[in-house]
Amino acid sequence: MAKLRQCAIYGKGGIGKSTTTQNLVAALAESGKKVMIVGCDPKADSTRLILHSKAQTSVMQLAAEAGSVEDLELEDVMNVGFGGIKCVESGGPEPGVGCAGRGVITAINFLEEEGAYDEDLDFVFYDVLGDVVCGGFAMPIRENKAQEIYIVCSGEMMAMYAANNICKGIVKYANSGSVRLAGLICNSRNTDREDELVMALAARLGTTMIHFVPRDNAVQHAEIRRMTMVEYDPKHKQADEYRQLASKIVNNKNFVIPTPIEMEQLEDLLMEFGIMEAEDESIVGKTAAELAAEAVAA
Repeated sequence: MAKLRQCAIYGKGGIGKSTTTQNLVAALAESGKKVMIVGCDPKADSTRLILHSKAQTSVMQLAAEAGSVEDLELEDVMNVGFGGIKCVESGGPEPGVGCAGRGVITAINFLEEEGAYDEDLDFVFYDVLGDVVCGGFAMPIRENKAQEIYIVCSGEMMAMYAANNICKGIVKYANSGSVRLAGLICNSRNTDREDELVMALAARLGTTMIHFVPRDNAVQHAEIRRMTMVEYDPKHKQADEYRQLASKIVNNKNFVIPTPIEMEQLEDLLMEFGIMEAEDESIVGKTAAELAAEAVAA
C-alpha cells in the first residue's frame, strides 16, 4: 500500500495559497486520489471551494461550543466535499485573544487521536497561514507532520522574500526531522520575466519551480461560485494547469534541505533580472527637494 504523503503549503499572505491548494486537491481527487485538507488559518477559508460554503465551522469553534475538544467526534469536525475530499478547519481564537497557532496544534492532535489519518488516504494537505513559521503555525514542520513543503510564490519581491524566510524555517527543523522542501509553485502575477526569476530563486534555494500557474480570470469566476476550476469548467485550459501541477506533485521525488540566501543575494537576483534598479549610494537618504537642488546646481 502506498505511504500517506503529508504536504504543507506555505507562502506570503494573499499570494493565492488557499486557491492553489484547493484547485490542486480537486485535480488530485479527480484522478482518483484520496485526499484530506486541513486548513491551518483562523480565517477558515481553506475548504470553501471544495464544500461550496462560506466557511466551514472550525475545530476551535466547535470545541468552544461543546465545552472542550474532548467532547467532539470526528464527524463533527470533518465534512466531505467535491471528489470525496475530506475537509477540516482548525480555526483559532477571536482576534487579539490568545495564539492562533494553538488551534493548529489542537486540531492536528485531535485528528490523530480520532483516527482521521486512515490508511485509505493518499495525501493530506495543510494550508498554512501566510509566511508565519513561528509557534503553532510551524507545527506541520516542527512536529514532523508534513514531510513535503511546497511554497507558493510569484516574481514579486515580498513573495520571494517570504519564500526564502520559510526555507530558513524548514532548515531549522529539517536537521532533526524528515521535513523537506519539495518545490516552489509560481502563482503568476504577470510580472516581468516571472518564470525565469522564480526558477533562478528555486535554483539558489536548491530546489525547482515545480509548476508555473498562469494568471487567468476564470479562477476568479469559479471562486465567485465557490468552486474549483476542475469542477466549475473541467474543459478550461486553467483546469489543465492544476491537473499538471497535481501530476507533478504525485511524481515528485525531489525533496531537499533548502539553502536559503541572504537579503543582499535576493536583492542581487532582482537586480540581475532588472526588477530592482542598481543602488546608487549618492542618492540614499536624500529628499526629492535635495535631489532637485543638486540637479539645478549641476
